[in-house]
Amino acid sequence: MMADAKAKRIPPSMDEWLKEAKAVPDASKVGMFLVHNGVVRQTPKAKVRQGIDDGSLVTGMEFAYDAAKVDAAVAETYALDGIFHVRVWLNEGQLELGDDIMYVLIGGDIRPHVIDALQYLVGKIKNECVVEIEQK
Repeated sequence: MMADAKAKRIPPSMDEWLKEAKAVPDASKVGMFLVHNGVVRQTPKAKVRQGIDDGSLVTGMEFAYDAAKVDAAVAETYALDGIFHVRVWLNEGQLELGDDIMYVLIGGDIRPHVIDALQYLVGKIKNECVVEIEQK
């Protein structure tokens, strides 16, 4: 569903997220945290993903997400080996160049598990949970 002229949201503090993550009961099982911060870039998705260069540049983006699908993706990520902490923040509405699109925090036991979980969750969100309309 597309956001109806919703204003963009204020991004979270990663310091606060990490402080909270380290205070939960399972925190002693976590040996690594990874943060993903996606931002609106000037280069079109088709150019960086598929090598298609039509000469256009992105000037902004309309962004929306399906909260139920995001919640399901988070639940699936918790089911992966060695993952004990997952947190997601998504922006919405009209975004400008450089604006934050999303933050994802993953905490887990060992590096391979955390890297795999971050890759899995960000991919799932981008491919199944959001609508991004680049403006050129």
